[in-house]
Parts: sequence; structure tokens; C-alpha cells
Amino acid sequence: MADKAPQNPTAVDAPPTVSGGGGGAAYVYEAPVRLWHWVNAAAILVLGVTGYLIGTGTPAMPGEASGNFLFGYIRFAHFSAGYVLGVGFLLRIYCALMGNPHAMEIFRVPLWRSCFWREVYDEMRWYAFLAVEPDRRVGHNRLAQLAMFFMFTQTITFMIVTGFALYGQGAGRDSWQYKLFGWVFAIWPNSQDVHTWHRLGLWVVVTFALVHIYAVIREDIMSGRSISSMISGQRQFRD
Repeated sequence: MADKAPQNPTAVDAPPTVSGGGGGAAYVYEAPVRLWHWVNAAAILVLGVTGYLIGTGTPAMPGEASGNFLFGYIRFAHFSAGYVLGVGFLLRIYCALMGNPHAMEIFRVPLWRSCFWREVYDEMRWYAFLAVEPDRRVGHNRLAQLAMFFMFTQTITFMIVTGFALYGQGAGRDSWQYKLFGWVFAIWPNSQDVHTWHRLGLWVVVTFALVHIYAVIREDIMSGRSISSMISGQRQFRD
């Protein structure tokens, strides 16, 4: 039977920054973080589609091979989006260090705190429809924070490292990509193994994206922790 989850209007690690909107509105996501979110989402979409095509191949094109450059365009789009993802991730780290406390949430998860795991449990009850009311944190809820850290932040780091390592292999040993990321082949000397792990990372990101989109839409409907917060920056709670 459903019961009420404990209310916790403030974050354990970061105090809320309430704006002048009044009521249940709190300013959470600063403009650079919101811009990164949408650019990052577009880059991941391009990387996912082109990466899948690179891994599975494309249909045979009619005519002479010299008259078709489809696979070359796909690779170019993949590499370009990879650079956008990598540079954007570095800028996101800078935002985490220089921005408000909420910008650090996807990089710092207090796994050592018992209260953190209690909040994760409460959030799991909310998502399982066993609790009547959600935790009213102004930033990421604890379950989202845990998923963001392990399924997004860590996976994207892995994808950037392995992606640039594979790119460096094609660019040559004198390229800066190989000099910075060539150590990956000391772990997996067989390049095909790196390709396999890189593609496995793609499916982790796809799984995360699907769950993330579902959770955001669900929260917008169920609790008012609105999807528009990544547009306006404010988290609005429904009374």
C-alpha cells in the first residue's frame, strides 16, 4: 500500500538557490549547463545513428565506388560530433567547478553517506508507485544522480577515451590523438576489442537516454518537476 515519502526540501550536499519566482520555484540549471545539455543531446543523437551505421555497414551503392562518398560522410559526421561531445564535456567539467552547486551533482555522488541511500530508496518507491509524494529536492533526485554518474558521466568518459584512441590509430602515431589516447591499446592490443567495447558503450548510452526521457516525462506529469527546467533553468514544484 502506498505511503508518503519523507519530505526533504533541501539538498544534502547543496543548498537550494531559490529565485524570485516565488512559490515552489527554484533556480537550478544555469544557462551554460542548459546550453550544454541540448548541444550534448544533439551530438549523442548524431553519434548514435552514425556509430550504428559504421558498425553494421550501409547498403551497397549503385555505380562506381569513386562516385559515392556516403560512408565517408557518415564517418565525417561521427568524428565531428565526437569532437563536439569531447569539447563540450570539458566545458561541462569547467561549469561544474565554477558554477552553482547543482552543476557538480553529476560528477560528485556521496556514496559514503547513509542518508544518500535512504533517499535513493525513497525515490525508487516513488518510481514504483509505492509512495504518494516525491522527495522535493531542487536539483537531481538521488536516483537520477546515481544513474547520471554511472550510466552517463562514466560511460561518456569511456566513449571519449576509446573514440579518440580509435581515431588516433587512423590519424597515425604522430597525431596528438594517438599520443594522448594510444595507451588504450596497451590494455586492448587488438583494435577490434576496442571497437567492440566502444560499441557496447553505445548501447549503454542508448539505454540511459530512453530511461532518462521516460523519467523526465513521467516527472513532468506526476510531480511537476518540470521538463521545462532545462529550458528556463527553474525547477517548479506542483502544490
